[in-house]
This record gives sequence, structure tokens and C-alpha cells, in this order.
Amino acid sequence: MLTHLYIKNFTLIDELDIDFHPGFSVITGETGAGKSIILGAIGLLLGQRADSKAIKKGEKKCVIEAHFDLSNYGMEAFFDEHDIEYEPQDCILRRELMASGKSRAFINDSPASLQQMKALGERLIDIHSQHQNLLLQQEDFQLNVLDIIADDATQLHDYQDGYRQFKAVERQLQKLKEQIEEAKANQDFMQFQYHELEEAKLEDGQQEDLEQELQKLSHAEDIKTALYNADNLLNEDENGIVEKLKRASDSLHDITEVYPEIKEATQRLESVHIELKDIAQDIAAQTEDVDFDPQRLDEVNNQLDKIYSLQQKFHVSTVRELIELRDDLKNKLNTITNSDEEVALLQQKLAQAQRNCEAKAAKLSDMRGKAGKLLASEMKQRLIPLGMPNVRFEARIEAKPLSENGRDKIQFYFSANKSTEMQPVAQIASGGEIARVMLSLKAMISGVVKLPTIIFDEIDTGVSGKIAQKMAIIMQEMGSKGRQVISITHLPQIAALGQYHYKVEKHETPTGTQSNMRELNEEQRVDEIAQMLSGDNVTDAARNNARELLSSRGE
Repeated sequence: MLTHLYIKNFTLIDELDIDFHPGFSVITGETGAGKSIILGAIGLLLGQRADSKAIKKGEKKCVIEAHFDLSNYGMEAFFDEHDIEYEPQDCILRRELMASGKSRAFINDSPASLQQMKALGERLIDIHSQHQNLLLQQEDFQLNVLDIIADDATQLHDYQDGYRQFKAVERQLQKLKEQIEEAKANQDFMQFQYHELEEAKLEDGQQEDLEQELQKLSHAEDIKTALYNADNLLNEDENGIVEKLKRASDSLHDITEVYPEIKEATQRLESVHIELKDIAQDIAAQTEDVDFDPQRLDEVNNQLDKIYSLQQKFHVSTVRELIELRDDLKNKLNTITNSDEEVALLQQKLAQAQRNCEAKAAKLSDMRGKAGKLLASEMKQRLIPLGMPNVRFEARIEAKPLSENGRDKIQFYFSANKSTEMQPVAQIASGGEIARVMLSLKAMISGVVKLPTIIFDEIDTGVSGKIAQKMAIIMQEMGSKGRQVISITHLPQIAALGQYHYKVEKHETPTGTQSNMRELNEEQRVDEIAQMLSGDNVTDAARNNARELLSSRGE
């Protein structure tokens, strides 16, 4: 829960440094005193978008820092998941805004992203403002309430896994049908293209081999002449280089016994002779192999022309790409051929996925149905003491097509009077009635969700007197169950039941308007509540009435 709040240079707040307590606290103050400013500052700690205009005029930086005690809320897993240092007894959220427009966020003095701060903030504080009453118009909100009451998170997660599988198969089937339809429309053309590519008998690396062979065939005469000349020079009977080299080697070999100095040169010459003889034999063999073959030249030219033509036609530059196109066409044609079988198999798979999904949706619907009855019963019990003796409340569940959250369409129906037909709550309820409905829903939800701090921003709009007091009792009870409830109110009946009382005030100073908040002692509370009862002209009767209200709060 929130234990401490520090604000510096934010809008009209010069510096605010204040402690908060467990249980039920109230915040009062005149309209325009700065209550919304404090809520705005807390909102920044919950990851809301920052505006440099919020910095107090003339200052370069604004700081908002809040301390939380999380020791009783089992949030260690969340911190581990987000790789954030865990400080259960003093978790610190800090937001810094610069006049330049830059914003920085910190969790336990370590830099954090706004996403991390928002994710943590949503688990720390729930701010219920007046506009949240509009949530009653939204089906998703009503469904979420029912899911919380049903405690069906495990079943919902299981259903959503099945639903995603079902939709994946559905998309796969749709894609296959589209591919088949497109392929059938172009089947004749694809068949012609495939036949053309298949007839070319393409092989990877073929183009390079043919281009090399073309070079050889085109220069066959020159190659033959060069090889012949080299062969003659090397292998001529008496005057060939090989023969002369052999005679030179033999001549030196004859004198090695009497002239040892020549032995090394002789050995080297013998080696050269052996190597040159081998080269000469290789050249002679190649001379026989090279022939001008005009027929083969035409074949190579024709094959290359065909490859070049296909590359130009299909806008590619390699044989490998042509082969890939050929294989792709083959697969598409095979798909058309085997399309009925493939579609039938996927349809079977889809039907099975749908049956599985519907079975899980049915379990979810059953849990929601039981939760709906529990919700209707408890809401009636909660609303009757709040000035609605003839209230009727119902969570109606209608079937809809399978969706991400199941097959249930939820609508809360409400009637405050016997003579009025039940209608959707958002259409028939007055502002005061909606406030009471929302408070009752929040009270129920808070019993399931471990949320440390709940802030009600004028949830008492449209109510007064005894009803307001009973709403305060509900908030008091919520704060007594290991939670912290803070209510911003203009009603003395609610203010009097708070265990702790804070007042927001606005002052004019030489440097401009300043807003501040302070915790009131008992006598100050008497004066504040008396002023809320009678206005600026506080009478003894108003003070006595205030003391009477305060005496009813209990501790």
C-alpha cells in the first residue's frame, strides 16, 4: 500500500511530502484546490503520458516519488519476471519530468521503462474516477467483472490457447483455398510455363559449364595449333627438347664418378627431364583430344540461347532461379491436383479444433453462469442498504460466436423500482445509482483481487445523507481487510468515517498560486467537517454535528 508521497514542482505544487496510512482515508478540499493535480501526479507513477507543461512555471525539473509497502501482497514473482530489484517493505516508484520534454522513470532507484512502471502501477493502485462509471456501458468491463468473480483465469487461459489454435487452422485453410483458387485460374498458363522449364532440362551450374565449353569450341583451331606446336618442340625425334634434355642428363651422369661436383646438378637435370617428359605426354594426349566439332558448337549455342531466353522471360539472372521457379510451379500444380484431399484434411482438423474450443468455452460459460448468479445475489444485498429497497440486478449471458474471450455476451441489467422493467444498467441508472452500483462492484472485486490501494475520486456523486454514510461504511470495510482505501469526497458523511483525513488547500503567494495537502488532527477534522456541513460560516451547531458524525466512525 501507499505509505509516502513526494511531489516537487508539479503544476501548482511547490513541494509536497506526506505520509499515508493503511485502512480508510479521506481527502477533502474546495473545488479547484488541487485534488485532481495530486491524482494527476499519481497517474504519472502509473505510467501515464507526461507533459512538460505540468512542470511548475520557472522550474527545470519536476519529481514525483511514491513509497509502497508490498510485504503482504506476494509480488516477488512479478519483480523476478520483469528483472526488477524486489524491496517488499519500501518499493519506490519515481518519475522525473524535464522542461526539455524528456521523462525518466525509476523503480527502486533503477531506471525502468514506462511499460514496466505501468505494469507495476496497475498492480499497486486502482484509481476510480467519475469517468470510470462509463465502463458500465462496455461489454468487456462487465465480462471482466464476471471473470474476476468466477475466478476462472486458468480456464480462460486454457480456452484462449484452444481458440488461438482454432483460428490458426482456420487461417491455414483459408489461405490454402485462396491459393487453390488462384492456381486454378492460372492453371493452363502455369502448366505451359512448367513444361517450358522442364523441357530445358536445367541443372545447377549448367550455364557456367556450357559457357566454358563454348569458349573451347569457338577457339578449337587456335588451341589445336598451339598444342601441336608445343608437342613438336618437345617430342621431335632428334631435336625435341625432351630428347636433348635426356642426352644432356646422360652426358653429365657419365662423369659423376670422376667429377663429383656435378652430381647435384645431374640429379636436378634428371628430375627436370622426368617432369618435362610427363608434361610432353600430357600435351600430346590433349592434342589428340581437341577437335573442331561444329555440330557440338551449335548444340551448346542453342542450349545457352534457350537459357538466356528463359532468364529474360522470367526476369532472373541464374539457372538456379529458373530451377526454383520450375519447382515452385510443380508444387502449385501438385497442390491443384491434390487440392481436394488437402482441403478435406484441413477441414477435419478445423472441425476438431472447433469442437475442442467449444468444449472449453462451455466450461467457461458454466463458471460464468454460476458467477452471474452469485453476483446478482450479492449486488442485491449490497444495494438494498444503499437506498434501493426494490432493486433488481441480473447478469444476463447470451451466446455469441466464438471469440478471444469465449462465446458469452455479458450485459448487466438493473432496475431500482418495482414498476420499472429491467434494462441495461447504463441506459436506465441515474448518476447516483451508477455510483452505488460501481462501488458495490468494486467492493466485490476487491475481495478477490489483491490490490493494495484503491482511490475513489468522488464516487459519491449524486448521493447524500444516509446513503453517503452507508457508502462510506462499505469503503471503510474494504479498507479494513488488509487494503488501503482513499476517498476524495465533498460529503461530510463520508469524510467523517475516514480513519485519517487529509485536506487539499490552495494559497496565493508572492510567487503565484500554490496547492498543498496536509493531514488533519481531530480538532482540525471537526472544523473541516463543520465547514462542509454549513459553509464558510461555521457555527457551534455545525461543530457539534461534526463531532457526532466523527463519533460514529469507529476505529
